[in-house]
Order: sequence, then C-alpha cells, then structure tokens
Amino acid sequence: MNNAGSHAPRVARLACAVFCLAACAPPASLSTPAAGGAYDIVIENGKIVDGTGNPFFYGDVGIRGDRIAAVLPRGALNGVSAREHIDARGQVVAPGFIDIQGHSWEAVLWQDGRVVSMATQGVTSQILGEATTPAPSNDALEAMEDISSMPPRRAALQRSFRGPRGFDTWLRAVEANGSSVNIGSYLGATTVRAYAMGQAPGIPDAARLDTMRAVVRNAMRDGAFGISSALIYPPGAYASTAELIEMAKAMAPFHGNYITHMRSEDDSLFEAMDEALRIAREGGVALNIYHLKASNRRNWHKAPGMMSKIDSARATGFDVAGTMYPYPFSGNNLGECIPDWASENGQLFANMRNADTRARMLKDMTDPAGAPLCQLEGPTAYMVADFRKPEHAKYEGKRLSEISADMAKPWAETILDLMLAEGRDLSKINFTMSEENVRMQLRYPFVVIGTDAGGVDPDSTKAVVHPRSYGTYPRILGRYVREQRLLSLEDAIRRMTSAVAARLNLRDRGTLREGLKADLVIFDEKEVIDLATPEKPHQISRGVSQVWVNGVRVIRDGKHTNAKPGRALRGPGYAP
Repeated sequence: MNNAGSHAPRVARLACAVFCLAACAPPASLSTPAAGGAYDIVIENGKIVDGTGNPFFYGDVGIRGDRIAAVLPRGALNGVSAREHIDARGQVVAPGFIDIQGHSWEAVLWQDGRVVSMATQGVTSQILGEATTPAPSNDALEAMEDISSMPPRRAALQRSFRGPRGFDTWLRAVEANGSSVNIGSYLGATTVRAYAMGQAPGIPDAARLDTMRAVVRNAMRDGAFGISSALIYPPGAYASTAELIEMAKAMAPFHGNYITHMRSEDDSLFEAMDEALRIAREGGVALNIYHLKASNRRNWHKAPGMMSKIDSARATGFDVAGTMYPYPFSGNNLGECIPDWASENGQLFANMRNADTRARMLKDMTDPAGAPLCQLEGPTAYMVADFRKPEHAKYEGKRLSEISADMAKPWAETILDLMLAEGRDLSKINFTMSEENVRMQLRYPFVVIGTDAGGVDPDSTKAVVHPRSYGTYPRILGRYVREQRLLSLEDAIRRMTSAVAARLNLRDRGTLREGLKADLVIFDEKEVIDLATPEKPHQISRGVSQVWVNGVRVIRDGKHTNAKPGRALRGPGYAP
C-alpha cells in the first residue's frame, strides 16, 4: 500500500488545524477538556531555553501532576485554570540539570536526602556510581566498605543489598528514604572486582571472571546506566584492561556505556586514553571520560592533544565524549599521595604501622623520578579537609605544607601520621590544573557538565568541601556564559540537560517538552553566579529561584521547601 499518497492530505489538514488553534483561538480555550483540562502550575512569560540547543523563545509552561503538559507561546496560558500561576518575566525557564557524576551516597540512602547544595544550584537528577556502588553486596564488598565501622542502620542496609537483585534493592532503598532529586547510578567496576576478587591484586581466573560478568548482567537488568571505573584508586587500580573489556562485553547487550576516571590524568594521559578507547571499542559500547583534565603543571600542554584525540576518534565514527566541572582545581582523598601497592589486600593501615613497609611508602611518595603521586607539585598544592578528631580541627582547610610545618614533620610523614591518628582517609583539594585549559576544553561540543561532588547542607556540614558541591552550574551560567561569553546560554543548558540525558539513554527528561517529566529550573541570567570558594565553600549560589522535581517544588524563592519527590532513575536495560 502506498502510504505517501493516503497520508499527505491528512498531514496537511492536521498542520492547518494546529496552526489555527495557536493563531486564532482565544487563550482560554486551552483550558477546555479538549486541551487537557486545568493545570497544577502555570509558568508564564518566561524566557524558555528548552535544553535542545535551539534559540530561546518567550513562552508559557503548564505542569499537570509530574509531567510537562504544555509548552506554548507567551500568553497562551494567560487566565487558564491552575492551582498556581507564576510570572517568570525576566527569568529563564529551563529543564532541570542532570548531574552525570554525583556523590550524594549517604545523603540519599539513609540521611535526610535534601542535598541542599545541589538542589539550590538547579540540579534535579544525580547519577552516582564512580568506581564503587554499595550494591550488589557480599562479604568481600562489605570488608572493602568497612561495614564494621558503619552505624547500625547503615550496616543493616548494606547487608540487605546482597543477592542477584542487590542493585535493584539499593535503588529502591534510596527511593524509600526520600530525596529531593532523582537518583540513578552506574555500576562501579571496583565493586564488580571486589565482589569477585576482594582487595587482592592479580588477574581473575575463569571462575571469577564469570562471576564478574554475572554481576554486570544482573545490575544492568536492575537499571544501571553502564559501568564506571576509577583506575587510580585501589583496589580498582588493580583491574586489567582485559577484565574491563569483559565487563563491557557483558554490559553491551543492555545498551549501557563505559564511563571512566582514567588510569592517568598526568604523565601517562595519552596512554590512559588509548586504554579507555580500547575497552569501549572491544567491548562494543560508547565511552564517556570523567572530568577531562591534564593534571600537574608539566602536563598542562597535553590538554589540546587530549581534546584532539577525542575529536579524532569521533571523526572515525566512534561514540566518545567527556565530562567537566568548571574549576581549575580537583578533589579526592589524601590517600592518593600513597602508592597503590600499599593498599593491597586491605592492608594500608597495617602497612603504615610496619617500619619496613612505611619506609618503602615514604620513599615512593617522595621519589621525584617515581610514579606521579603528590611529589611533583609539592605540599603547597593540596588543601586537606574532613578531620574528625578534635585535636586536628585546627588543620581543617589548611594546606599540607602548613600542617607539615605545624607538626614539624616532612609532608609525606605528616600524611601517614594524620591518617593513622584519624583511623581513616581524609579529603583534599588539588590545585594542579590550568584555568586556560578549562576554558579551552569547555568550547568542545561533546563536553557535558557534571559536579563530581555530593550534596551537602550548609546548616549542618562544617568540613571543607570542594566548591563544586554548591556552584558548578551557576558558575557555568554566570562566569562562562554571562561574563566571559565563552558559551551561549542555549549551548550551556544543552550540556547540562539534553546532552547528558542522551549520554545516559534517559528518554523521559532533559528537555522542556510536553509529556516529559516536570523537572524544571527558573533562574535570573543576569544574577546567577557561584559564591562558594575553597576557603569558604558553604555558600549557596545566587540566582536560582525555583526548582521542580517531578512536578513538586523543591526550591521556592531560593529556599529549600524540604520536599523529597525524587525517584530512582533506571538505565535502558532495566527489566523489572
């Protein structure tokens, strides 16, 4: 049957009818049952940036339940019946921001779930999972997570994530706890390895490799978005290229992707990129590279080559992209100044106490010709945080060089002694990146935005955190869009919304379109800016006035409403 001839007149009639409704009918007609009935919320007169990258337009948005029910020209919903009308004149209305690299683990699993610093910057969804996930759980994973040190309620949750549907149980527990933002996750490659291998180095045998494949398949069916590795942190650092390829192959039928904190972001940057590309190619999946950077001053010149390498791979038809946060400083743990071998089999703290292994650790940490740890930039480049012992409170937010001077010890010894005294690892901010490279990298269209941070509450959190916890998205909009004109407003929002959704195969949010979930943000493009700094991080960003998650307001006039309408997000392989 020739469909072209039979459908063409019908299409023409429909187009005419739609045009006449928009151009000729009075706005009140949109509230009739034929147009879908009354709305819960109507946002009028906004500058709509819909997330696609298309130019802005002025319009009205109607929300009904948890869905966007209408996106229409300005004035079309004037006078239409709604529980609440909001005049967004002079404000931007955009999709809620999707954070592809979040770390709000404890907050959304068993704490209050409000993630204030995230919601107030316009985040409506966070994707967890870099390297580790609390599920699926078994004895080996619980040993790595140090379940014995967890509060009883948290430990009980950890034990509940056992079994073939453990990843699903974890996501359901997050949803049951209540969160102000939606939560999804990759499956941590370190979790997969620990499940099968514990914290031991070495190559998995056939049986352990089969276990890894089974863990991957089960988690993908439970809704993981793919596999995430972080190959500088032990025991994940012990993973071979071959086993990561096998994980990727097991994931491929479920349409997930491989996302990685590569094995090196400094001296071996290009080699690490080659490994990541190989894993994805041979695994048959797309590739995302976390927080693109060339770290340590002597590697800054490599950043253009890093971006060109991605461009070249894309030119051959390979699906690879990267994420960024808009800061010239990064953050991780103080323990990253210690060589990987010291953590084998979970013996890090025992090795610190042993005189022989301690001496070897100190030698490696300070060897200028050794593997890059913290010796290249030196102790002035690191700000240390998250002390819990009262006697160390004076060191919170101080540079490692300052702490070392106060303790009258070399910096490497200071690290070991602090960690031993605290009985745990500490966090640090690394001032080892280039602002010029940040600007250069942001220009590439395949770059999407992620915080690499957890949501915190400024009223209850005192430890120093990376400013990205509060300011990632307002910093892009204020600093790089408005002030420096590095990006257009439309392109910046695309990188925070639909481009992220596309990388995740997330189809029900990310653009302002009728029928999609009502995750929205309203902000003042003339005022929006980040205020958090490394020295004073607990400062809410300015300019974000309203945020909805699944049609429920979580930010009203810049203040948190305490609502927790977030839901678990699932990847494309989800099989309930």
